[in-house]
Amino acid sequence: MPKFLIKRWHGMHHLWAFVLMLLLTVAVAWYEWKLGLVGLLLSGAVGVYSWMAERAFRRDLKTYLGTLSYRVKKAGSEVISELPFGIILYNEEKTVEWHNSFVTHMLERDSVVGESLTDLFPMLAQAKDKEGTVEAVIGQEVYELMFRFEERLLYVRNITQRWELARRYEDEKLAIGIVMMDNLEEVTQGMDDQQRSQLLSKVTAEITEWSQKFQVYLKRLTSDRYLVITDQRTLKQLELSRFVLLDEVREMTADQKIPMTLSIGFAAGAETIVELGQWAQTSLDIALGRGGDQAAVKVGQRQTFYGGKSNAVEKRTRVRARVVAHALRDLIKECDNIVIMGHKMPDMDAIGAAIGVLKAAQLFHKDAHIVLEGINPAIQKMMENLKEDEKLFKRFVSPEQALGLIEAGTLVVVVDTHKASMVKEPKLLQQAGKIVVIDHHRRGEEFINNAILVYMEPYASSTCELVTELLQYIHDRVVLDVRESTALLAGITVDTKSFSLRTGSRTFEAASFLRRSGADTTMIQKMLKEDLAEYIKKAEMIKHAEILYEHVAIAVTEPGRKYSQLLIAQSADTLLNMTDVLASFVIGERQDGLIGVSARSLGHMNVQIVMERMGGGGHLTNAAAQLEGSVSEVAHKLKQVLRDIEEEEGLFE
Repeated sequence: MPKFLIKRWHGMHHLWAFVLMLLLTVAVAWYEWKLGLVGLLLSGAVGVYSWMAERAFRRDLKTYLGTLSYRVKKAGSEVISELPFGIILYNEEKTVEWHNSFVTHMLERDSVVGESLTDLFPMLAQAKDKEGTVEAVIGQEVYELMFRFEERLLYVRNITQRWELARRYEDEKLAIGIVMMDNLEEVTQGMDDQQRSQLLSKVTAEITEWSQKFQVYLKRLTSDRYLVITDQRTLKQLELSRFVLLDEVREMTADQKIPMTLSIGFAAGAETIVELGQWAQTSLDIALGRGGDQAAVKVGQRQTFYGGKSNAVEKRTRVRARVVAHALRDLIKECDNIVIMGHKMPDMDAIGAAIGVLKAAQLFHKDAHIVLEGINPAIQKMMENLKEDEKLFKRFVSPEQALGLIEAGTLVVVVDTHKASMVKEPKLLQQAGKIVVIDHHRRGEEFINNAILVYMEPYASSTCELVTELLQYIHDRVVLDVRESTALLAGITVDTKSFSLRTGSRTFEAASFLRRSGADTTMIQKMLKEDLAEYIKKAEMIKHAEILYEHVAIAVTEPGRKYSQLLIAQSADTLLNMTDVLASFVIGERQDGLIGVSARSLGHMNVQIVMERMGGGGHLTNAAAQLEGSVSEVAHKLKQVLRDIEEEEGLFE
């Protein structure tokens, strides 16, 4: 506070002091008029001085306050102008009304008053009108926009340094990978030590050269397994390269007539090192479960797959089948009852495999049932044949009845799928104490994690083939009746397109066992016969086909017309038989309103990757997806996916 305000006291106390002086003067004058006159003069002088001092005080105070107001306004304007963040005032139409100099320097313009916020910051067009922050990149800098909608105020702060630190922190996070040779034992069978060493040396040289190129730490764990340690920045580079190591090793060994392939599992973004290691092993398991020759990358919640251009290599050993059969036998013996479940809209492979598991349960005198909800065209003729066997047909129950069968000691066996969302009744999985999964599809990101026994062999032609092998080891004497063996053989026949696709030596061995057990091939032929009306519908679908990329056939049905999933799949199979067609896609509206996409290939193109990008899945040569929308929208999406894959790595091997 200024000194003159302290020295000069003005107020009512001055008035009362003046009144007191007058009273004293009157009192003195009562006794001595001369002294009273002097006192009156002195009191008048004091009053005049006080009045003049009051005027001087008011004048000085007014001058001081005027100066202070000017200084405050000047300081405020200078502070606002020199603030290390921007301030923008805008009106209801989001037009700039005022801004400080920070915005001028940021946008490198003299003034943006009168311009729209969305023109200055295009990313605001996607932002909703609510309190919050939006990041904007302007030139080489990153800014944070903070809204105050009630005041129509926008703060702009430069967060480039913080953003770069955050990005650097993310880039330097640890990433762990495991590289494994898929089929070392199978490839090197029959080789002598020198040939085996030469092969391992060449593959190791390729892996070492790859690690040096991308500057990753490589440590050999076993003869066919390597540990890779790097950071997330390098992992992004590996993903951008689409793990070129897979192609290099495959091509190098193919030139030498030795089909050696690699599988890679990578993980990043876990909370702890232990969890990160578990993720890396899980990614490798998924890559192997999908058939190998590919990389599976898990970053946080994202799971991505690369490669997978070659067919899964068939294992020549039956040890795994025997071990799984014995484990399944023990589980069957320990359980109280068994519920067998396939996927939604089951096909002959799912029904045949379920009947095979039912037979295994009956061998040990266990009560078992198969979950079936409705009969679709794909299994209609098979179910009509099974109806003739009353004892077998009564083992089929609805999902509601199956829920009533679940007890503490119930064993649930899932066949022909490994995705919880694909089974007929997901509640059964939640209530079941023990779950077994038997499937031949390539493993996807979604999986039934709480299964105590998983038998997934993507090299197998069908689930029926796997179940047939298990039956041969699960009991010393397995006697199948005609309908049971026929159902299993029908599943193999359908999934292999009459033994023309995805067949290995063990496929024929399983078929031979079933044929010896009494499987009726004539009955299977009757099941697979086509209706003339359905054949005409299929021809109508095929006539709309167009050829893309010289060898890809895409058929899109007419809008508004509905077809069964079986007919869509059969049309894709038929298209694949045309000259120069290496892959076929058929898009049609299903009976339930969803848009079904069936994809087929001869092995030169991985249609599983295409369908996975559209939300589906399957095999390298056989895949499908179901989507919402219209046939034209799905067709446009499919063509975009094909275009992206062609630009990234090429459609064909």
